[in-house]
Amino acid sequence: MGFAAPIPVNTDSVVPFRLHPSYGLSRLSDRRISGGQGMYLGVDCGTQGTKVVILDPERGTLRGEGYAPHALISEASGRREQEPRWWIDAFRRAYRTALEQAGVDSRAIRAIGVSGQQHGLVALDASGEVIRPAKLWCDTETAPQNTELLDRLGGENGSLETLGLVLATGYTLSKLLWLKQREPDNFARVAHILLPHDYLNYWLSGEIASEYGDASGTGYFDIRSRRWVPEALELIEPSGRLCSALPPLREAHQPVGRVRAEVARELGLAEDVLIASGGGDNMMGAIGTGNIREGRVTLSLGTSGTLYAYCAEAPQRLHPQLAPFCSSSGGWLPLICTLNLTGAANAVRDLFGLDLGGFNAAAASAPIGCDGLSLLPFFSGERVPALPQASGSLLGLNLHNLTPGHLCRAVLEGTTFGLRYGLDLLGDAGIESRDIRLIGGGAKSPMWRQMVADILDTRVVCPRAGEAAALGGAIQAAWCDACERGESVSLAQLCERYVALDDATALEPLPESVEAYQVAFDRYRSRLGELHPEA
Repeated sequence: MGFAAPIPVNTDSVVPFRLHPSYGLSRLSDRRISGGQGMYLGVDCGTQGTKVVILDPERGTLRGEGYAPHALISEASGRREQEPRWWIDAFRRAYRTALEQAGVDSRAIRAIGVSGQQHGLVALDASGEVIRPAKLWCDTETAPQNTELLDRLGGENGSLETLGLVLATGYTLSKLLWLKQREPDNFARVAHILLPHDYLNYWLSGEIASEYGDASGTGYFDIRSRRWVPEALELIEPSGRLCSALPPLREAHQPVGRVRAEVARELGLAEDVLIASGGGDNMMGAIGTGNIREGRVTLSLGTSGTLYAYCAEAPQRLHPQLAPFCSSSGGWLPLICTLNLTGAANAVRDLFGLDLGGFNAAAASAPIGCDGLSLLPFFSGERVPALPQASGSLLGLNLHNLTPGHLCRAVLEGTTFGLRYGLDLLGDAGIESRDIRLIGGGAKSPMWRQMVADILDTRVVCPRAGEAAALGGAIQAAWCDACERGESVSLAQLCERYVALDDATALEPLPESVEAYQVAFDRYRSRLGELHPEA
């Protein structure tokens, strides 16, 4: 679909798609230097904000980085939403920061690769207008709709047969049923169904398209045959109207199109800048950590906790809570996701009015296992284990362990135990984890890194580039650009060139701590089973 007019079109509630004069892009001209063979822009639109990086392929380094936060619509019902226009505004601000830091000519940018939070529903009408705020991956308001759809698919076995995975709360499909049941007038207007990264690509290029990796988390995509599944959408709308609203699919190395002339003028880009296919944040994070061959695991300590490993073949009959998504590198990416990670830690930190240093010191003051205290940190429900309507629980309290230090350590242990739960699922499926590549804000904490190494009993190391998903977008942009030019270069070669590990962050598990954490983890699992037998 062409970009006939800016979207959304309701200008009463929209920040216009124009760079604010105070961004000062024109003032960079006296400091710009040659871009050499060209630069690649990587964008990561996450839950908390948007990151932009500029990759210099000649130096093999990131020349500039920028970040701008997003607001979040959050309600006790489990609603988690954002206005798509907030992403565009954040992209502009982050782009300005990255460009200014890099000190390069914006016309040196050759291609753009976008990473986006998975599963979000961006519904457009026939005019390209955003119909309502996007429901996000962490929205649990749609849990009843997910249960209803899973029943219609024939339960877990039926879902595996139809989709190759088990439908989970958070996937896009349940959001569409929620929209039909709760907002029928808005549902009737749906003409295009996009994911967050699809929407950013649409704004950049004017073209509607999606990519296999991100599409595999929708709930209406078969991860084995890599195709849309009309039958899943027809459970919601038998007329086929939703099927016709789906975007065409692209391979990961195929571009969506070229930058729109209007956007090129606003951002100071050349008019032939390539817009890569992009992908979901986990798929781009895998590329940005070099996780495109078997034996490697990427673990993100971010708003959510995600753990994923590459497979060359489509996984067969995994545990229902393992999501065998397609990768954006031609394979598959079995993945688990926990909803509560740094958000849970920040909630406890805020409870005691601690800054980050104070929080870490308090947590370090308590012993491994917190003297019998266990926190099940399901403050926003939980995805793995599958408890979308659960709440947090603090178990084993006594007068000795009722201290800020014990509670601070308990939230770190509880969230990390959830990741161990997921790693065990990967191990049960025969997926090895010889080393874990840590990313996300929590990975900056040496104490938390050591805790992860000990609880998961695996060596951990951080990439030098902390913004792995944004870097993955930039690398994928370079890959798309090379393919478009007919150059013989593989994604593996690009990852080898641009993904570097920070050996100073590498940590081995400590045998005594591994043993102590195993006792605490067994207690966690026992209490989890007592409180939630269905887990």
